[in-house]
Amino acid sequence: MTRYSFGIVPRYAEIDQQGVVFNGHYLTWFDEACTGLFDHLKVSYADLIADGLDMQVVHSEIDFRSPVRWRESVRVAVQCEHIGTTSFTLSFTVLGTDAAGDEQPRVCGRNVYVVVSTDDWSKRPVPDRVRTALSSVARQ
Repeated sequence: MTRYSFGIVPRYAEIDQQGVVFNGHYLTWFDEACTGLFDHLKVSYADLIADGLDMQVVHSEIDFRSPVRWRESVRVAVQCEHIGTTSFTLSFTVLGTDAAGDEQPRVCGRNVYVVVSTDDWSKRPVPDRVRTALSSVARQ
């Protein structure tokens, strides 16, 4: 299985009054990690659009475990949990280092994406090249 992660250092604007990353920013991080994953897998978003296809997030989940603070270097690990006929599910784990130097999950989440036509926004099958690429990062 290919492993992919996306490094992030929280910016000041992502921190809330509690001194931790504001929860809504995790969805942005997940989106950036998804884009990075597709680049890593050499699946061109531009090619999908040229073929009249796009992807829409239809469901998101975020589970908080422990805070991420300003300027703390973390990474978002991405895996494919499921590939269906017209949809796929990616899981995201925000990993940070604890006081002992061990990497620990801070936030976990998942997004369900549906492939749609750019003509009428109706569901379309997951293209074979996307299915093959996502299979390389599928949870075993």
